Amino acid sequence: MTKKDIPFCPGPPDHQGGPFPFKMPVGAVDTHAHVISAASFVPDRSYTSPEATEEQYIRMLDEVGMTYGVLIQVSVNGQDNEPMLKVLKNYPHRLRGVAVPLLGQADSYYQRMKDAGVVGIRMNLMFSGGGLDISRLEECDALARDWGWHIQFLLDANDLPVLMPRMQKLKSTLVVDHMGYLRTSVGLDSPGFKALVDLVRERAWVKVSGAYRLTDQSPPYPDVVPYAKALIDAAPDRCVWGSDWPHVANWGVMPTVAQMLESLALYAPDESMRNRILCTNPQTLYFS
Repeated sequence: MTKKDIPFCPGPPDHQGGPFPFKMPVGAVDTHAHVISAASFVPDRSYTSPEATEEQYIRMLDEVGMTYGVLIQVSVNGQDNEPMLKVLKNYPHRLRGVAVPLLGQADSYYQRMKDAGVVGIRMNLMFSGGGLDISRLEECDALARDWGWHIQFLLDANDLPVLMPRMQKLKSTLVVDHMGYLRTSVGLDSPGFKALVDLVRERAWVKVSGAYRLTDQSPPYPDVVPYAKALIDAAPDRCVWGSDWPHVANWGVMPTVAQMLESLALYAPDESMRNRILCTNPQTLYFS
């Protein structure tokens, strides 16, 4: 793909909408966001996005009223984790990170990441430039176990029935992004969604996030609700929520975080359940 062929996606809204559908609990964690550096763009990226800065992200958290955040290494920056690590070091008590590390490095390389606040490894199986493909799964599992990290997967749940035998042998904690990135048109009874529910019920964590990626409907994306509820029912203590800011690889209407929270209010209308998803569960996964 040449530079001319790489599609450009728009940036997020300047403000996050509102009114918000519920009062944000103290200690809430946004478990999925990206900082993006144009200087670190990789040539084989799937899209080009505007830069997303530390200042913009902290401003978003403050506007929404979230106490903590988790930065996820973005595919367009490949395995150059430095922009993310810099932000983590500036907010050691407020932010954690999920990196895409090089494999086979000296311990000092991984120790530096851990000291900065990295708590997981991301395997992006959907967008080029991600750096760690499925052939490195067992290597990532060993690395995660060595450093007390989890493995976070951006994957298409339609592929899970084939992947399950390997996934079930992994020893580290597993986290699945965006409800398995499964389009609602596939159906609740699809083999992929059934496999995802089974994996979540047995052991995996899941982010009930990114609803706009799963549907052609408008906010609050009502056709996503039964999928999210099924995952919450499967493992209420292993579901977390993320804003997915700045909504990369999205060429439709950019959502606001207020709209993302409206979706969460439909997934978990009970305040105590929302507080588990926003506070208790993610604090256990990322900050304990």
